[in-house]
Amino acid sequence: MRTKLNLSTWPRKEHFGFFSKFEEPFFGLVAAIDCTKGYASAKAKGVPFFIYYLHKTMAAVNSVEEFRYRISGNEVFVYDRVDASATLTREDNTFGFSLMEFTPDIAVFSANAKTEIERVRNTPGLFTREFDNDNIIHFSAIPWVNFTSLSHARSFTFPDSCPKISVGKMTEKDGSRLMPVSVHVHHGLMDGYHVGLFFDALQREMDN
Repeated sequence: MRTKLNLSTWPRKEHFGFFSKFEEPFFGLVAAIDCTKGYASAKAKGVPFFIYYLHKTMAAVNSVEEFRYRISGNEVFVYDRVDASATLTREDNTFGFSLMEFTPDIAVFSANAKTEIERVRNTPGLFTREFDNDNIIHFSAIPWVNFTSLSHARSFTFPDSCPKISVGKMTEKDGSRLMPVSVHVHHGLMDGYHVGLFFDALQREMDN
């Protein structure tokens, strides 16, 4: 479900109009997340760490309203729930797009995610299913690189307002496990403050 945002009373109406005219309205930030407790929790629960941090990322995304904003024409809509289109690799090192539907229950999410991973790995091509809505984030994992910055391939002519979140290689330092997280978002919908709210929420989720 989605509802239309009342632009006339939205404090960021001018910001939306300004940044929506840009050829590239997205901006990005990279920050390290402490995964020490989260990694231990995933192991204790028997949940693959990829599925675990994807679930925590989606929980954080859904907790920040601005991450559920999407642009349609000249209007902004707020979704009740946002899912994830995660890139999943295959044995031949190609990848396909998936649909990971969010549910707060980690056990249910993990079971559904495992089924989706198996489906994509056994389905050829890049687009393995159709998407009816834009209530998704674009998610990818680059577990081979401890990156400090990241950019995305984008078609500027294609209307897009979905956040793009990527995670990198987890490393150990002084007994802590750290993982870089890159966030790219539409500046017409949010600012650095809101991305900061997301990072705070993600760290809380990983510490639970």
